Amino acid sequence: MKKIFLIASACLFIFSQNKLNACTNFIVTKGASKDGSTFISYAADSHTLYGELYHWKTGTHPAGTMLDIYEWDSGRKLGQIKQASVTYNVVGNINEHQVAISETTYGGLDYLKDKRGIIDYGSLIYITLQRAKTAREAIKIMSELVAEYGYCSGGESFSISDANEAWIMEMIGKGKPILDKKGAVDNKAWTLSSVWVALRVPDGYVSGHANQARITTFPLANGKTSITTKDIAKIFNPNVEVVYTPDVISYAKAIGLYDGKDADFSFSDIYAPVDFGGARFCESRVWSGFMKINPDEMAKYEDYARGDNLKNRMPLWIKPNRKLDVKDVFAMMRDHFQGTSMDMTKDVGAGPFTCPYRWRPMTWDYQGVNYIHERAISSQQTGFSFIAQCRGKYPAPIGGILWFGVDDSYTSVYMPMFCGITKIPHYVSVGNGNMMTYSPTAAFWLFNQVSNFAYTRYKDMILDILPVQEELENNFIQLVEQQSEKFAKEYNANKEAGINAINNFSGTAAATTFTRWKDLYHFLLVKYIDGNIKKEENGKFLNNGNNDVIPAAPNQPRYPDWYYKLIIDDAGENIRAK
Repeated sequence: MKKIFLIASACLFIFSQNKLNACTNFIVTKGASKDGSTFISYAADSHTLYGELYHWKTGTHPAGTMLDIYEWDSGRKLGQIKQASVTYNVVGNINEHQVAISETTYGGLDYLKDKRGIIDYGSLIYITLQRAKTAREAIKIMSELVAEYGYCSGGESFSISDANEAWIMEMIGKGKPILDKKGAVDNKAWTLSSVWVALRVPDGYVSGHANQARITTFPLANGKTSITTKDIAKIFNPNVEVVYTPDVISYAKAIGLYDGKDADFSFSDIYAPVDFGGARFCESRVWSGFMKINPDEMAKYEDYARGDNLKNRMPLWIKPNRKLDVKDVFAMMRDHFQGTSMDMTKDVGAGPFTCPYRWRPMTWDYQGVNYIHERAISSQQTGFSFIAQCRGKYPAPIGGILWFGVDDSYTSVYMPMFCGITKIPHYVSVGNGNMMTYSPTAAFWLFNQVSNFAYTRYKDMILDILPVQEELENNFIQLVEQQSEKFAKEYNANKEAGINAINNFSGTAAATTFTRWKDLYHFLLVKYIDGNIKKEENGKFLNNGNNDVIPAAPNQPRYPDWYYKLIIDDAGENIRAK
């Protein structure tokens, strides 16, 4: 795979080093959804990441073909691996068979990053998507890749789904050597590969992760429901719901991290123990998303999410209080801790216009005391986000939909990209602009124009933005529901015609979104220019009654009283009218 693009910054959080680029995933099983879909969601957050839709075309490759591996974050060449004879069409993070994979980086113990390996987390995802037809096959392929070639990234949590089920998988390298009794490296014991655990999310439940390892204890191998990779062929048995490397516990013991009973072994507590930062900046996002779907159950874990009580650890998955649809998953990805003690619109940091964003750094000192800004799911530095929806009632290329948006999830629009499309819409295609180059036809730059302008007068502008977002998404949801059966029939009768139909549909969705959002930007610019707010009626600006191009006297609303008090407390007598 020749890399023509790269994610410029890992989705990583290490509190002690103040690295706060972060990603968020939620996993919804088919039994937890209204229509029997599975969902995984993802926000790709980075201060240097561009929002574009990646694409690999299906291909056939002669025996002996080698694949160059480039580190996803840096572009550095890591080595070569054997190419598969057949590779599948991949649209973003979902393939033509409705297999979807996403991730969040938790890092874990730094010394466990293994320099011997040549498979990094990004390559692992996208190579697997090109080779797997089911979630279980994806886990098997991931296992085989890191076993043969080694794993060179830090700790990662993966969400893996297909139309039938969803899994969470947590992996970390074996960077610390195992020593023999003489203190020399035991190369026989210190095998290449990684240590990891994968759990099937129980049907009817929702899970999630956000840059903190979350798997604790797990059922040990019994050959039926739980297996190690020594029996990886058994993963296709539907009764199997736990898979792990046979040395996940013994390696921890060998390097002095654990000396307890195997049954008590907790992956997270040993390889990536949660601290204040892991809870407050990472687990809090999962908690806040869970609060949207079962607040009665999750309210008792707020002290854990705040980092105040790390012993009150919240569960790996929960049962929602209702069946979820795609809009519920959209909402989970659009969160600023509303209605909680961490609500980002409530403190003075939000400014007079209640902007729920904080500029970096996120940790800061004042007079020797350390303080923080909250890290919400919705973040200004998101490159792109998506909700992968897998629907088993349709042929795979029609059933899978990547609801794809660029920039901040709160003010983005999720556009339906069918997983079987072979043409990426120009507005979100790789190469149409980048973080160093503006493009007037790139959705990423357009959405940033709107969001960055909105930050200046947020509480007012957001009331104009959200109705347009809802209008577009509601229309897309309705059209997808109406057209999917038609597309399925076309595909079953003539595959080429069916693929052309979904290419046209997704292309039109992107074009419609771009045009409507551009109109919105022009509207906002005219309405809010120079701090004034033009009067309007039914979406049209009012004139002065004498001339069509001279507006009525604009509104100039006051700052809130608390903000005036801050000004008075600071400037006082200097600005007092005489």
